[in-house]
Amino acid sequence: MADGRNKWRLAAFAAALLLLNGGVFGARISDVRGTKHNLSAVPDSTAYPGGTVPGRTLKAATQTEVCIFCHTPHGATLGVTPLWNRQLSSATYVPYSSSSLDANVLQGTLDQPGGSSKLCLSCHDGTLAIGNVNVLNGLGLNTTPGTQTIEMTGTDTGGVMAPGSGTSTGYTRNLGIDLTNDHPISVSYTTALADRDGELRPVDANQQYPAGMGTIIGLRSFNLKPKVPLEPTGAGGLGQVQCAACHDPHLRETNPAEGNQKFLRMNRFQASIPSPVYNSVSDINCVACHDKDQSGGTWAYSAHANPQVATQTYTDLAATQREFPKVADGAPTNLQVWQASCLSCHDTHAAQGSRQLLREGTDSTAIPKAGGGSAMEETCFQCHSNDATTAITPLTSVADIKSDYNLIGGKRMPIRSSEQAAGTEVHDIGGNFPIGGIPTEWVDCSGSTNKCGADFVERRSKLGAGNLNNRHAECGDCHNPHRAVKFNTFAPPNLAATPDASGTHRHTDAIGYTHSNIASGALRGTFGVEPVYGSASFQILPTTYEVKRGDPGVSTSTLVSEPYVTREYQICLKCHSDYGYNDNNLVEFSSDRPPLQTMGGSLTSAGTNGLNFYTNQAKEFQAPMFHKGELPTVDSGAAPAYANGVQTNYRSWHPVMDNTGRNATTRGGITPTTIFTLPWSNDVGNQTMYCDDCHGSNVTSATSVVPDPGKPWGSHGSANNFILKGAWDSATGTGQTSGLCFKCHDYNTYAGGGGARTGFWLGGETLPPNIKDGHKLHFDKIGRMVCTWCHVAVPHGWKNKGLLVNLNDVGPEAGQVAGTQVRNNTTAAYTQAPYYLNAVLKVINFKPSGQWAAADCGSPGAPGNGRSGLTWMKGTGNPADTTENCATPP
Repeated sequence: MADGRNKWRLAAFAAALLLLNGGVFGARISDVRGTKHNLSAVPDSTAYPGGTVPGRTLKAATQTEVCIFCHTPHGATLGVTPLWNRQLSSATYVPYSSSSLDANVLQGTLDQPGGSSKLCLSCHDGTLAIGNVNVLNGLGLNTTPGTQTIEMTGTDTGGVMAPGSGTSTGYTRNLGIDLTNDHPISVSYTTALADRDGELRPVDANQQYPAGMGTIIGLRSFNLKPKVPLEPTGAGGLGQVQCAACHDPHLRETNPAEGNQKFLRMNRFQASIPSPVYNSVSDINCVACHDKDQSGGTWAYSAHANPQVATQTYTDLAATQREFPKVADGAPTNLQVWQASCLSCHDTHAAQGSRQLLREGTDSTAIPKAGGGSAMEETCFQCHSNDATTAITPLTSVADIKSDYNLIGGKRMPIRSSEQAAGTEVHDIGGNFPIGGIPTEWVDCSGSTNKCGADFVERRSKLGAGNLNNRHAECGDCHNPHRAVKFNTFAPPNLAATPDASGTHRHTDAIGYTHSNIASGALRGTFGVEPVYGSASFQILPTTYEVKRGDPGVSTSTLVSEPYVTREYQICLKCHSDYGYNDNNLVEFSSDRPPLQTMGGSLTSAGTNGLNFYTNQAKEFQAPMFHKGELPTVDSGAAPAYANGVQTNYRSWHPVMDNTGRNATTRGGITPTTIFTLPWSNDVGNQTMYCDDCHGSNVTSATSVVPDPGKPWGSHGSANNFILKGAWDSATGTGQTSGLCFKCHDYNTYAGGGGARTGFWLGGETLPPNIKDGHKLHFDKIGRMVCTWCHVAVPHGWKNKGLLVNLNDVGPEAGQVAGTQVRNNTTAAYTQAPYYLNAVLKVINFKPSGQWAAADCGSPGAPGNGRSGLTWMKGTGNPADTTENCATPP
């Protein structure tokens, strides 16, 4: 016995030395007396050589033996090691299951708990009384297990494990028999599993990591003591993850200031600055198996793990609830987010109803969460909010996303289950599906190394293709929190460098730089799609999509051809195109695209701006290479008379997917600073933009899209329809100075009669009084301007130059044959969703920008009135014909 004690003392000394030299969180020693697993009646705070009995709620009334609650030298349960003194539960458990759990594909439903897990659950599933043992004071037999009773205090009814904060919370040790919210057990940790998952430590054929050594992961043997011991509970003795892979029920932390270590074999928290290279001494327990740094250290440098970023500390209330270290317990500071690491978002025993082990990830309104339906956003809202429930401080260094989702009367992404057609959380990454099928999948998630779960890939049907009830929005649809970094670009030259001031794209209202569409650090490593086109025509849908996924690793390439996401729009288009839904390419109520909300609420209501259905943004934003610049084309999707290779007409688009190639010269000799706000006046024609330059929180500035102080970038929610940063409706124009358009396009020029030269300069006129800008001329004549009189009502992209409507050529986009004339012999404006809203413009000749003339507008003939130029506009002439004049548009 003395020799044994000396061995333990040596081990304790070695651990202490490691603490001093390695910077780890404390030293754990095997001393069950100093843990809550000491269920004896020995009074709390009783000192013994080397330790002190802790405070305990659950303990015996009179029994002073320590080991008897689990072990007995005689009469142990047959077939159960080590010398188990308890009956095993006969309960059938509901195991963890998830599409992102590749073990479900390889094993089917996970095996029932085995090995050490059965031992733990004999107390922790709430089905057996804690005080019932096989042998007590020499009485009892293993043939009648659990019939000897130790009187206990602090138990629940029937002597079972107490509920703690509540059995449906994440802060109970009565786990029940529903283990769907608990870390999976009975998982066979094999090479096949690691390969398929893509973010697990790769074990060899003997289930050892490192290969041939097994010092970290492996089956325990006489000569091998892995830090993560697998148990031979699988078929044929295959090594599996059971409770004891992570926990040793005898361990205690010698430094109380380090917080409750939960009997973990390794660190409960991140003990020192994380690195791409695994360190078993200082890294959090989770990454012993879960290698999130395989591609070059993204997790170590991510916004949630980087000590230069995740510096916020947990509040006393949150730290107490989570049993995190805090100053009140003797820690130097309350635990910081980077130290909590995985535990900031995950809990190995989460609230009932939570998926993917997300901490507080349910829609319960209780504090702490008590059951409820899965609500992934609630996990994010623990930190990304500014209300009283926020778990961290200070709040100024974290984007407040929750407020955008809580705007009274606002419009937001349907992030809550109650706002989704299914009424329950549909979002589900990973799975097992090949290329092809119905709906057609363009990514293979059936292969042995597919990594679809790690890459947050969702099958198309989960996005809504083939089943619109599945349409949804969750934080994980746009962000991968394991890979997001605090840099303006997703691919900084050096991930280890000092982070930028924010993880969103650079946007400065200043001269000297070209605005881009390169994905920001907040979007690194997520899942998106790139449309592939077979035609430049606005009327034709993409032929296929390239799936973009995976982490860039050490690559800094931002080419759109890379296999990973390089552009924000790639993320948006997986839902806002026919990748995420069926599209028969018909109009409004003949369409099978998703409908706008038919009732008021969090989504934009049907009928807004005349729209009842979503439009296909992959079709709209296409930026054909041979439509850049100012040139005639024949394949824009306009009728042949207006796409004949003679008229200067071409596809137009806001430069979300690519630049326009239309610089100041090709736009008619404009002066960019007079007609665009900054930064859009910089490098006109080469600049690109983001979806969230227009979509996001309402911006009070009339001349900028930069969010108001305290508001985040991103299309989370807004006071405006369509989650826009400003108003966009049939009144956008004169009088609406803060309308969406004028945050980029100079209000005075376009709606105030300012007269600066735009592409609508009337350079084709011959008389000097008429050579002026067309916007000013119309303002002077009518006294006001409205954008949709002449421009398309969904201004993503269009079949004509300048996003100009042409009522001489209304085509398939409005359910008509190409070249159909409308607004014939009437002064009424034309409205037909989605693209025409009080439109009046008829174009006869598309001229080069800056060379327009009055005669270029009007009716080319029957069924219109055949007038053009001023006689058409004013209804003058001989004889006068006012049937189509536009002197008093709506």
